[in-house]
Amino acid sequence: MPLFRLLRASAPLWLPPALAVAGLLALWEVTARAGLIPPFLLPAPSAVAAAALAVPAPQWLGHVWATLRIVLLGFAAAVAISLPLAVAISRFALFRRSIYPILLVIQSTPIVAIAPILVVTLGAGDLPRVVITAMIAFFPIVVGTSTGLLQCPDELIELSRSLGATTGREYRQIRLPYALPHLFSALRVAITLAVIGAVVAEFVAADEGVGYFIRTSTAFFRIPLAFAGLALLSVLTLALFGLVGLVQRLFFPHSLAASDARRSS
Repeated sequence: MPLFRLLRASAPLWLPPALAVAGLLALWEVTARAGLIPPFLLPAPSAVAAAALAVPAPQWLGHVWATLRIVLLGFAAAVAISLPLAVAISRFALFRRSIYPILLVIQSTPIVAIAPILVVTLGAGDLPRVVITAMIAFFPIVVGTSTGLLQCPDELIELSRSLGATTGREYRQIRLPYALPHLFSALRVAITLAVIGAVVAEFVAADEGVGYFIRTSTAFFRIPLAFAGLALLSVLTLALFGLVGLVQRLFFPHSLAASDARRSS
């Protein structure tokens, strides 16, 4: 009963997108059954579901875990690199002017062009896949966090310095808390990019993972299976996106209030 009340109270949030997805799937099914689109181009959702159910659950779990492991490791590496880099960018103007062009070059280089080189130089294990995932995920964290750190009001910084606050306390107690809305916005973008990076890495060199499953399915023209893997990736991405939001709500609820106040002002 409490679950039913919770679902009813949150219906304005989940009901419209659920109805939109259901309507899109129904339209897709009708179009496919009417023969307007060849099944080898766009199989019906029922065919995709049947193909997914034909795969043993342990096989799905193995592929999901292989992809999720790379996503989490690459995302953690991106966060570990990006946060100190963002602090240095906000702290030193010369460093900011020097490093931004390099970051733009790294971000603008297609990851599919770098991936084979990294696999050759780093080997065929998890390391190149983690590096590829971190490379594609770190840029929004750097930009978002440094933007939040730099947008801290000058009055707060001057007040803290007048009270004798050190640089460390200035960042811990003023700049970083003020930048939390920017940081979590960047983390939401980065976690979705991390999934893309992991899949790209699996396309290049892997013997397990959802990306590897999609690649092998298309190689053998098992298009419904490839769509099933794609749907699974979408669910995984949405779950990770929601997990970042849940962490913000549980551990940093004040950052949500701060971001809402800035939007209303």
